[in-house]
Amino acid sequence: MSTTTTPLRPSTGRSPRPAVLTIDDLTVVYEVEDPVTAVKAASLTLAPGEILGLAGESGCGKTTLAYAVNRLHKPPARITTGSVTFHDRDGSDVDLLALDDEGLRAFRWDKLSMVFQGAMNALNPVTRVRDQLEDVLAQHRPQLSKKQRRERAGDVLERVGVDRVRLASYPHELSGGMRQRVMIAMAMLLEPQVMIMDEPTTALDVVVQRDILREIVRLRDELDFAVVFITHDLPLLLEISDRIAVMLRGEIVELATSDDIYRDPQHPYTRRLLGSFPSLSGDRGAFIRTGVDEGSSPETDTRTVVLPDPDDLPGRGDLPTTARGDAR
Repeated sequence: MSTTTTPLRPSTGRSPRPAVLTIDDLTVVYEVEDPVTAVKAASLTLAPGEILGLAGESGCGKTTLAYAVNRLHKPPARITTGSVTFHDRDGSDVDLLALDDEGLRAFRWDKLSMVFQGAMNALNPVTRVRDQLEDVLAQHRPQLSKKQRRERAGDVLERVGVDRVRLASYPHELSGGMRQRVMIAMAMLLEPQVMIMDEPTTALDVVVQRDILREIVRLRDELDFAVVFITHDLPLLLEISDRIAVMLRGEIVELATSDDIYRDPQHPYTRRLLGSFPSLSGDRGAFIRTGVDEGSSPETDTRTVVLPDPDDLPGRGDLPTTARGDAR
């Protein structure tokens, strides 16, 4: 009898609660000699506590969309149309595109935070972890004493699975997984309502990656913040996301629950994405992790891995010189 892999986050679809973030008809253009429209009329909503996956190939506009939400673009990038509205817990709405510099400074990290792509290298290499975490608190929670800031920094570090003794460490003294956890701790330090994660598990081995994903889901359940999870890894999103938006050439071409994306993808590009990932056994796109097709009985599943006969392999003398390890 075959077994199945339980998703980190069961697909439950969109939360019936009001949205915490609304993006409507958002367009971002890089105004170079030949203008490039990186995001085209993107529209989506994010519910409180929801994990929304944003998938697509490199260069499709995922990070550009995230930067537009956070107002992090610099010229020549410009938001030409659309709106981004944050719906606060207190019932007020914030037009993010209308905020001035001071308003943005107060909003970022407090209401909406971001774990950047290449986050492991985002920490200041010559500053201790303690000082980098406490700096966020000093800017946004000036009423806290130094002792309270230190205690809060240690608490949030332990919440992501890192011992508070690491507050005294420099980034180079931490492993890649630990540095990534520190960045997640910094993003959740002020308990924001929305966290944008831009490929937070890139460059991590699969074991550490899964540990990080479990932490993200656990913290989301514990603190009830919403997550926009950006990656090109669609199978990963199928495991942790409530809904998935698929981007192609700057446009959101499909938006549906994870279950619908997996079982009944509507757009041809989504189907190609699903078909592009080989499983450990079986056909491409099957995501079979048990070694047996879920649609076939073990007796009728005939797919096997065929190894070549050793006698059919070329001898060492038949190989090109460069294949023998000679430096060229």
